[in-house]
Amino acid sequence: MKRRFVIGDIHGAHKALLQCLERSGFDYEKDQLISLGDVADGWHEVPEVFDELLKIKDLIYIMGNHDDWLLQWFKFGAIDHMWTSQGGKASLDAYVRLLDSGDTKRQVRHQNFLEKAPFYYEVDKMLFVHGGYDWHHTIEENYAHDVMWDRHMWQAAAYWQLQHNRGKELITIKDYDYVFIGHTNTTNFQTDLTPVQLSNVWNLDQGAGYKGKLTIMNIDTKEYWQSDTVDTLYPNVKGRG
Repeated sequence: MKRRFVIGDIHGAHKALLQCLERSGFDYEKDQLISLGDVADGWHEVPEVFDELLKIKDLIYIMGNHDDWLLQWFKFGAIDHMWTSQGGKASLDAYVRLLDSGDTKRQVRHQNFLEKAPFYYEVDKMLFVHGGYDWHHTIEENYAHDVMWDRHMWQAAAYWQLQHNRGKELITIKDYDYVFIGHTNTTNFQTDLTPVQLSNVWNLDQGAGYKGKLTIMNIDTKEYWQSDTVDTLYPNVKGRG
């Protein structure tokens, strides 16, 4: 029977990705993986992460804001200072090394992959999106840039949960049973590095681009598995800081 998984922001941590897939018992041929985006930027194995994901038969990849920066460089050579200062230099250096070695096919394959990536995915009253969305409008009515970058929904969910903890009725995103996001690092919010649910929003960005962990979750059972803290997998490498 096919199992369905979702994974948080990988940020070039190929070793962490392998740990999550192994520890969850993920089957590359039978199981489904929904990636919440941001493979790019942080650790130096971004091409290896894309290669690994492309081995998965049933993969749904949601575009993240860091992926979009990388795609703009692939297509137009655009180098945004914010991109390179937020982990993009690791991605840039990795692909320059590929080009210098004469390996152009992998970059083309990864560019084609990103160009086909959707900005959200819906199934069984669940929404998967990188950043969030303005729930006062349907997800289709939201702009692509906004769903990659939004943090307001997560902030609102935190406020709703706080009010509920004080005895008030819990407010939720009404259109869905659950919304799964990445984008906003939870390590300053919950120091044990576990995935965080506020209201009916699950956040699976546990800081894998920094010194946190990568998280993979079974979307039906909510059981989850995590990598080691990623900086221990890459000693003497900075990552995003």
